[in-house]
Amino acid sequence: MAATAPVADQPKVVLNKRTVWLIFAALMAGMFMASLDQSILGTAMPTIVGELNGVEHQGWLITSYILAVAIAMPLYGKFGDVWGRRWPFLISIGLFTVASIGAGFSPSFGWLVFWRGVQGLGGGGLMILSQAIIADIVPARERGKYMGPMGALFGISAVLGPLLGGLFTDHADWRWCFWLNIPIGIAALIIGWFTMRLPSHRATKRIDVAGIVLLSLGTSGIVLATSWDSWSGSDGYDWSDPGLLALVLGTLLAIGLFIVAEQRAQDPLLPLHLFKNRTFAIASGVGLVIGMSMFAALGFLPTFLQMATGSGVTQSGMQMLPMMVGVMLTSIASGLAIVRLGKYRIFPIVGMAVVTLGVMWLTRLTGDISIALFSLMIFVLGAGLGLVMQTIVLAVQNSVDPREIGTATSANNFIREIGAAVGTALFSTIFTSRLVDNLTEGFAGAGIDPAAEGAGVDSLTPQAVDAMPAGMKQIVVDSYADALAPSFWYLVPLLAVGFLLTLLLREVRLSDTAGMVARGEAVVESPDGVASVAHEGAAGPRGEQAADAASQSAAPEAGTATEVEPVQAGTTLER
Repeated sequence: MAATAPVADQPKVVLNKRTVWLIFAALMAGMFMASLDQSILGTAMPTIVGELNGVEHQGWLITSYILAVAIAMPLYGKFGDVWGRRWPFLISIGLFTVASIGAGFSPSFGWLVFWRGVQGLGGGGLMILSQAIIADIVPARERGKYMGPMGALFGISAVLGPLLGGLFTDHADWRWCFWLNIPIGIAALIIGWFTMRLPSHRATKRIDVAGIVLLSLGTSGIVLATSWDSWSGSDGYDWSDPGLLALVLGTLLAIGLFIVAEQRAQDPLLPLHLFKNRTFAIASGVGLVIGMSMFAALGFLPTFLQMATGSGVTQSGMQMLPMMVGVMLTSIASGLAIVRLGKYRIFPIVGMAVVTLGVMWLTRLTGDISIALFSLMIFVLGAGLGLVMQTIVLAVQNSVDPREIGTATSANNFIREIGAAVGTALFSTIFTSRLVDNLTEGFAGAGIDPAAEGAGVDSLTPQAVDAMPAGMKQIVVDSYADALAPSFWYLVPLLAVGFLLTLLLREVRLSDTAGMVARGEAVVESPDGVASVAHEGAAGPRGEQAADAASQSAAPEAGTATEVEPVQAGTTLER
């Protein structure tokens, strides 16, 4: 686990309602930016790739961001545990804001993809540190009140993003999708600077450089190998190509060396003992499934609405609002219910069942589907997601030692983001391949040369489709509908596995002690103004697995009263 020492003469943080809510405001502002940029290009993407000549590579606008987020998450999680979370959070806001400026002024598709990647390096910190800081200042027993709105914000951003992207594309310029982040980023930086007074630490063990390098190489290799069609183009590599085979072998080698490095590291980037924690392992598996399915659906539904149903850019964003409503309702309601009941297991079980049924329903999409029916479909999908996303994060945080909250939270989210990168890349490859084949066959069958009509397959935009003769337009509509709807069937077996995993989750009593209090870094201000340490009997190390590998004894489940001493800031538990 993280090996740290307290900074000399550092006063303990006094946690009261005002402090918690001010910090929460900064976290929400930062998380809003990062989550918004995972979806804001959904409605604008057809126009962007058409204008910058990147239709065949359009999946990279999503994949590059998600890949960078996945690489950055374990770093922010670990460094937050080792050095404290204040400066990593402020740095991630600054990095994200600067990258937004670069993306907004990108002169070519390649530069846009590059800046999207840099955005992801900042966005990864914003998302992971927001969840870790909440665990530091709010006990798991009360955390649902905060994580519910955070989950709702994630859902709101996922659907508000396409709406804003459509408005900017229709009435201004798609580049405002990035320029919008500048004032929000400045505001979040100011709020965070003045309100986020969190403790700092000094590392007492060597940083796991080998783990950082190998994890970055392995993560990049996974995404490149699964999205080879996106980065190689239509004339790219066959799966038997020596270059692609070398990439796959190199990726496997990097992953194998990473596992070896983590076993030998003094303070590993991703402690392998976390995977012996049943709650962590199951919740991470569910997160992987959600990542692979959710982002695939969100990334391509607005494009489907524009191309197949003839909806305008802004209109297609408005038509995604029912999904936002579904996420908001169930995320907030489940968070409040968890606080009241003290139980969480039932919510991901029901949620995964609903998500599975929702994706199955999406396979019935057609070019002439009624908006009312489409709205109901995505409302169901959103309602299921709202029950799952933040609940599994809460379960993970509640099951580990307080000194590993950041590492465990980032590891869980990292696995979900890997799923998102791989799922989006695979779904993009399946969808784009089917789409290109459908368009090519459709135009050839009608004796139409789209290039001669000024509408090449690689540069189709909603505007170009709208200006087409009726015959050509119908070919495009049918091609999009016939390409997207059947592609959702590839996600159904995966979601069914996720549902089965939720059945294996244990109900662990929620902790009554905030992470910083358990580590001895903070005290809780009582209603009469007296600061005191609040704990559940004795605030000892939490987790399903023992922190002390020397004795090989199992530590109690999170939230279980124990007789051990409270965890103090800087105390090192050797494994």
